[in-house]
Amino acid sequence: MKLLFIGDVVGSMGREMVEEYVPQLKEKYQPDVTIINGENAASGRGITEKIYRQLEAAGANVITMGNHTWDNREIFQFIDQKTNIVRPANYPKGAPGKGIQMIQAGSAEIAVINALGRTFMNPVDDPFPVVKKLVDEAKRHTPFIFVDFHAEATSEKQAMGWFLDGKVSAVVGTHTHVQTADNRILPDGTAYLSDVGMTGPYDAVLGMERDAVLKRFVTSLPVRFEVPKSGRAILSGCFIELDRKTGKATHIERILINEDRPFVSQ
Repeated sequence: MKLLFIGDVVGSMGREMVEEYVPQLKEKYQPDVTIINGENAASGRGITEKIYRQLEAAGANVITMGNHTWDNREIFQFIDQKTNIVRPANYPKGAPGKGIQMIQAGSAEIAVINALGRTFMNPVDDPFPVVKKLVDEAKRHTPFIFVDFHAEATSEKQAMGWFLDGKVSAVVGTHTHVQTADNRILPDGTAYLSDVGMTGPYDAVLGMERDAVLKRFVTSLPVRFEVPKSGRAILSGCFIELDRKTGKATHIERILINEDRPFVSQ
């Protein structure tokens, strides 16, 4: 099985990169399932139903979320009706939506799980036992399990990778918006990447207007962060191949498209 994962889509520039390059990436890699993290897709804060449909139209089979899941209140109107949106599983009991979705990928199913880290993040339930329970449930149906771990600390992401090695197909981090270079297959067969990176403004600070961020650092005064709407853009992602019998990873490679690293179709 082949998986294509696109990292944190930020604002209109991120959506434009998805619309331009995801069809080309799908043609190049021929994935069985395409997963996109959309938690920053609406001006950097949450997602709307219109944007959800745009990501679907561009090729997303699954949309994962993160700590900005609830920032755009429109999500409350549609998340329970969608079977391919995955919000963090370790939100407290009673939160709308699901932290795991079973997605048909050709003749097989893949379980997609989303979870939040707790280090340097707002308080949520412990992700480790929550994810383990979902993994145990998923393994009764499929060997193919993908985990989007939305966390700040690299140490917590690495810990989750080791915690799930051999139990899931892949653990890929999101949230920090800077692609890491540590893609590997762990000893027991789980593909791992600390952070897949972001898709959106290239000449910015984590997707936000750099002048505002600089002012915040230089003056320590409150500043409103905005997402640039024009300029150079970047797309970050990864491609993963899984053994069709065991669900274990056989290959993981990073994808990075920007003006300095143009897309190559072959």
